[in-house]
Parts: sequence; C-alpha cells; structure tokens
Amino acid sequence: MSLIYPKESLSAFPKHLSPGYKSTVKRSPSKPLIIMPHTLSELTGPVYGHDAIQDGDNDLTKQHKGEPLGERIVVHGHVLDEDKRPIPDALVELWQANACGRYVHIVDQHPAPLDPNFTGAGRTLTDKQGYYKFITVKPGAYPWGNHHNAWRPNHIHFSIFGHSFLSRLVTQMYFPGDPLFPYDPIFNSVTDPKDRERMVASFDMENTVPDWALCYRFDIVLRGREATPLDDDKH
Repeated sequence: MSLIYPKESLSAFPKHLSPGYKSTVKRSPSKPLIIMPHTLSELTGPVYGHDAIQDGDNDLTKQHKGEPLGERIVVHGHVLDEDKRPIPDALVELWQANACGRYVHIVDQHPAPLDPNFTGAGRTLTDKQGYYKFITVKPGAYPWGNHHNAWRPNHIHFSIFGHSFLSRLVTQMYFPGDPLFPYDPIFNSVTDPKDRERMVASFDMENTVPDWALCYRFDIVLRGREATPLDDDKH
C-alpha cells in the first residue's frame, strides 16, 4: 500500500491555498518545497496500533455504560488500490462529532451538549477482502468560525494506515444530499465535482438493518484516477 499518486489523480487533492478556507492562507507554503529522502524505517514501518485493537472498537455505540443519543447508523465499505483490488489488514480509524455536532475536545467549546456515552472515535482492521464496518451515530453539523454563519456539513473523519509510516490517507466522508455542501469551503477546496463526489457516501438500503439502523457505503480508493481525496481540514 503506497500513497504515491500519478499525475492524473492530482486533481483530487484539495488546493493548499483555498482563500475561502481562511486557515489555508496562513498555512499554504510561500516557498518551493524541499524534497527530503525517505529513510528505510519510513518506507517499511512499523506502524503502531494494528495489534492494539480490541473487540468492539468499531462499535461506537457500545463503548460506555449506555447508548449514545442520536440516529444510529452503519458505515461500511472496502479499502481498495487503483485497480480496485482489496487491501487487507489496513488499519481504519474514524473520529467524529456527536449527534449535536460537538467533539470531545477542549478546543470545541460551542454551546452544544456533550454526550457522556459517546467519545466519537473508533478503529478496525480490514479483512482479507479489504472490508471494514463501523456502527456509530450520525454526526451533527457545527459552526466553525471561518466566515459569517459558517457551518460544517455532517461528516466523519477517516484515517487509513498501511504497513509503513508513509502509507497513510486521511479523508472525510460526507452524507448524500447535505444542504451545506455549496457553502463549505473545505468540501469545495476539492475543485473537481467528480472528485468531491468520491467523498460522499451512498445510502445503502440493502444493508440497512430493519427497525435498527440506516446504512451508508463508503469505499476508499488509495491511488489512481479514482482516488479518494485527501483531507485538508486541520481545524
């Protein structure tokens, strides 16, 4: 698993300088990048965390004494390479806001309630077919101060680790039909509409659990023309 992208897939990257997303104005490089040679340890690993996964780490609704508030959902899919071949044993981690749109983080102080039964983080390994699955609650939208009346669409952050320090992809999964898409400069920092669509999960009626949880499918492609765009949200 490698994240060396061919030239034809670079349109999937969000632009380093996206003036609508104010933080990029300060963070965008103003001088040419310096290429640093990779060491053997960077290329071959190890990646910590694969052996630290416990039963239930992929079910965010059972990590505390009670169930969290909100709409229970299933999020599942496959981690694939550029030829749509499955990538087994990839470490998939997610983190998200709770149903009210608040993170369990000291920086997040906006007036929405915390849920004592929801921490908002989970992890799992892909199986031999590159398949992963999480059970969680649908995150809420939240204000983020980028501009007047700025709100982030409902989203879940994903991190995918391979077998070396360099083989990591961080991205965001959005939900279909979100009315905040046109107003969000982070989502729109990926300029190609087709690339943006690869960050939007599809509703999966076939795997929706009757009387229990809606299901969304989010396949993650690591390289090539159909690569899942990287996450440029450092907020």
